[in-house]
Amino acid sequence: MATNITFHPGSVSSKERSELLGQTGLTIWLTGLSASGKSTLACALEQHLLHLKRFAYRLDGDNVRFGLNKDLGFSERDRVENIRRIGEISKLFADASAIAITAFISPYRADRALARQLYDMDGIPFIEVFVDAPLNVAEARDPKGLYKKARAGEIKEFTGISAPYEEPEKPDIHIRTDQNDVTQSVAIIMEYLTSKGYI
Repeated sequence: MATNITFHPGSVSSKERSELLGQTGLTIWLTGLSASGKSTLACALEQHLLHLKRFAYRLDGDNVRFGLNKDLGFSERDRVENIRRIGEISKLFADASAIAITAFISPYRADRALARQLYDMDGIPFIEVFVDAPLNVAEARDPKGLYKKARAGEIKEFTGISAPYEEPEKPDIHIRTDQNDVTQSVAIIMEYLTSKGYI
């Protein structure tokens, strides 16, 4: 990091911004295997929150790689950097009193813990949601045909097949998407947000 820079604080505190906008900023971090249902759930949750007049914005793993992270591949090092950047970006959204919804495989516990640490330092809520579909279920869904390619050796370092996925040990919310449909999954998250006074 450059040494000739100085952080310039604004004239509005996070607390004041939140009070003026009538909304608490936070990040809902969806993690799980490819085809577990993260993107589908993120879209539905964003739509639901917006219909409630809540400022929400979705950051999707594939979408972000078209722009901000287009210089990154899928090596372990690039995956770590991908999640580091998303942690920083989603924190900016949350600091602006938005409800940021991130949908990323984010396979490593250490990276998710580091993202949470960024939030904890500034007292911004970080909600880890384990979007859990067993590997055989995710592989049977395979909407993009990625598992088939990975099994054929056409995709290297594919999470769940040739690269690890470290399940969250203590997620804030655990949703089995093979047992709950999208509507039920959104309801589970909304119930949590309400119970914590975020909505």
